[in-house]
Amino acid sequence: MSELAENPATTVTVESVVGADLAHGDEVLGTVAPILRHLIVSDDRSLLAEETVARVRGMLADLARQSLAAISEQGAGLADPARSAALIDGFCAIPGLLGHVHALALEGQVAERLHGRLALDPVLPPLLQALIASPDGPTAATAMKLLAAQARFVQMQRRMQLSLTELPGDMLHGILVVVRTCCGDDVASDARATAAEAHLRATYDESRTRLGLIARLVTGMGAGAVAALSISHAGLAIFATALALASGQDRDLAVLATNETQVARLALSLRAAGAKLQAIEEQFLALHPDIALPEGFDRIGPDRAASMLSSAAVRMGT
Repeated sequence: MSELAENPATTVTVESVVGADLAHGDEVLGTVAPILRHLIVSDDRSLLAEETVARVRGMLADLARQSLAAISEQGAGLADPARSAALIDGFCAIPGLLGHVHALALEGQVAERLHGRLALDPVLPPLLQALIASPDGPTAATAMKLLAAQARFVQMQRRMQLSLTELPGDMLHGILVVVRTCCGDDVASDARATAAEAHLRATYDESRTRLGLIARLVTGMGAGAVAALSISHAGLAIFATALALASGQDRDLAVLATNETQVARLALSLRAAGAKLQAIEEQFLALHPDIALPEGFDRIGPDRAASMLSSAAVRMGT
């Protein structure tokens, strides 16, 4: 995006440069899932040296471990490496799951970097502190639940783990279908798999997941949700949800937008969310202090930014 800074021009030129950068970023995103799947199912562990891939594989392995443990009361019998590998392979084919786990891995990494560089608490950012102290009882109670959920998320990220019951509902359903297919290979196993699935479905409540709690808090803020678009105030977890809701994107894409290869998406997302130029520059300073917005970016209005993101979604098939 530095190209435009050297050649100030019209709104059309600004859009062409930012649009080209967005398209390039989308091409990068399009390669993520196929590459991740290849690395995760590969027997060559040397390919898993990169931290992000290791985190994704660790979380998928943890999902497989939990699935098998739910079927076998003693955690034995069904919990063999071959069956676990088959589950992981099946999980990779669930629509959206690999991308979701990848986004969670990046969220954990970016939160750690922000903590180290800005001293931004990944568990209790200023906005969450304020919500916990809210005089509105339900808001304060939800904020306290989120505090506990965010603390668990941070700890599990450090251990490369992910709870089954923290998945979005459609992805948990996909997991259960894969488990039933892979583990219901005899009458006894099928009965255990069916019982485990029934228990998980009966106890699952998407509104009580970490992401469900964040969405509830952000939507409950109404017009005050603009405060959640400040990453140094809201923290990455709340910021990503607020950005997704305000720009009409999937939250996973909002998380990926914080990556340095996706600066065009980040800038357009913030603009589509109604953020002013100064506010956008503040988010870039927090996330990418060495990257500046192109001169003339303020010529792209919120509606145009939203349109460009919508076109990108069509191009990516999302």
